[in-house]
Amino acid sequence: MSITVVFFLGLFVSLIGVIPPGLLNMTAAKISLKEGPGRGITFSSGVCLIVFVQTYVAAIFSRYLSNRSDIVEILQRVAFVIFVLITIYFLVIARNQKEAKVETDIKSKQSRFFHGMFLSALNVFPIPYQAYMTITLASFGWMDFERTTIVTYVTGAAMGTFVMLYFYIFFFDKIKDRSFTSQKSMNYSIGIITGIVALITFINILREL
Repeated sequence: MSITVVFFLGLFVSLIGVIPPGLLNMTAAKISLKEGPGRGITFSSGVCLIVFVQTYVAAIFSRYLSNRSDIVEILQRVAFVIFVLITIYFLVIARNQKEAKVETDIKSKQSRFFHGMFLSALNVFPIPYQAYMTITLASFGWMDFERTTIVTYVTGAAMGTFVMLYFYIFFFDKIKDRSFTSQKSMNYSIGIITGIVALITFINILREL
């Protein structure tokens, strides 16, 4: 598989995961509005560093699992149940959740970088998400688990996260009053994405029966 294709697969998968307005991209946007785009980018750089590490860990974990088809089958079924439950939660329960206020009173660029690292480290969703997606991509023959391929994919994933955060930083001022930035729309967006992942998981389970 071409290294370029693997890079863009990582970028696309990561981009999809960060599209819904969430804590990281909304914090980057609010920092940019309050303190300037430069500090928003600094925050985003910290986020992407952790995403790089998380995706690498997920890929290494997936490489190990790829040699254990019995474990992969079990995890696929577990993942299906988890993604269905997450989808139900965000589509049915969380839609009435009140919007959380994000504090943005840290001033130094260095603090913003570590602030981004800290919030990104709290968000552990990329690890199971990327682990599942890399196993799925490998099952379709779209990537392998050679070192170069993994590093290329992980780099693409970090870049995909940065691209979406960059979008929020520079365009949030124009879209902040739109309905899709509301908490309700955020929940629906996350629910739809996890629902799609659950559907893909279900299709893979049927293919292996």
